[in-house]
Amino acid sequence: MAPGHERLSFRRGLIVLADALFQSHLSAVVERSIEGRPEALVDAPGFSAFVVGAFSDPSRGNRGISEDLCARLASAGWQTTIVSRRVGRMARVLEMLWICWSERRHYQVAAVDVYSGPAFFWSAAVCWVLRKADKPYVLMLHGGNLPQFAARRPRLVRNLLASAAAVTTPSRYLMERMQPYRKDIQVLPNAINIGTYAFKLRREVAPRLVWLRAFHEVYNPEMAVQVLALLKNEFTDIHLTMIGPDKGDGSLQKARQQAVRLGVVDHLTFLGGVRKENVPERLADGNIFVNTARIDNTPVSVLEAMASGLCIVSTDVGGIPYLVRADHEGLLVPSNDAQRMADAIRRVIVEPDLSQRLSYNARRKAEQLDWSVVLPRWEKLLRSTVQPNS
Repeated sequence: MAPGHERLSFRRGLIVLADALFQSHLSAVVERSIEGRPEALVDAPGFSAFVVGAFSDPSRGNRGISEDLCARLASAGWQTTIVSRRVGRMARVLEMLWICWSERRHYQVAAVDVYSGPAFFWSAAVCWVLRKADKPYVLMLHGGNLPQFAARRPRLVRNLLASAAAVTTPSRYLMERMQPYRKDIQVLPNAINIGTYAFKLRREVAPRLVWLRAFHEVYNPEMAVQVLALLKNEFTDIHLTMIGPDKGDGSLQKARQQAVRLGVVDHLTFLGGVRKENVPERLADGNIFVNTARIDNTPVSVLEAMASGLCIVSTDVGGIPYLVRADHEGLLVPSNDAQRMADAIRRVIVEPDLSQRLSYNARRKAEQLDWSVVLPRWEKLLRSTVQPNS
């Protein structure tokens, strides 16, 4: 598609969405679809923030980093809300746009998630409405694939980033890769509540492996099964626990089939997704955290494993080397190289000095990324964007 045609289609898309949004019958549908006015959107003194992203049903216990930010701001006295938890792309986008506009008098600043792919376009649509509402907004860049997306659509990305009061990213990797589109991107790292994760120093480690990601081809779960097969004859008591929701692209089925084909079913447990509050307990059962992603940025799952003192063995993709220093906080191997990962895991098992060093250093790094350190930086940034009398 020619660049000019792409821009025209994008503008038409915004117009279509906006026109639909302000039709009276649609506003009635959207108002009925949410349980009254969002609880947090009420008049109150102090600062108020509106966090826009694609959030899951809270009953599933899977809370993302932007939702964590919203909760932490609220605990610090901010009036906050998030949108949207809608299932289905169009319903989610329409709810985002409607609430951005209809509640514009009840928040001072918005923080908007930006990912690659179709999600980029709903972020752009949200920002269009925010500009119409004369609201400042901060863009939160996510996803290891965003630089590749930006390279294909540089003008769209540059224009969106330029329109924001500020742009943040959780990793130096993504900051460096996105600087051609805006120079003053700020690094505000993903954070965790360090006190939630009981630390155990791994010295002489039993071969208990944990994999914690969504089952999707970008996270390459089949590689973890291959690694297990390469090690099972040498370490007969080895076990791999794979934790994460099924994203529906066939990756879970392929991993199961591969486990049968490679004869490791008895060494493998598929737990499915677990609630956020149960993650520390699941991590505590393991000693070695296996991250097989093909594309990555600053995954919270790796931070959680570091906080628990697990020995990290990961592919060296995207922002991982910026988070995990090779041979210091973890061992890094090339993407999709099962043999190199198996060799690294073997080292952790048979070299107690190595496992102890990795475990200790990982916890120390995680302590630097506690919310007590990161939240004040977020508050300072958001306050700086609030317009007088807004």
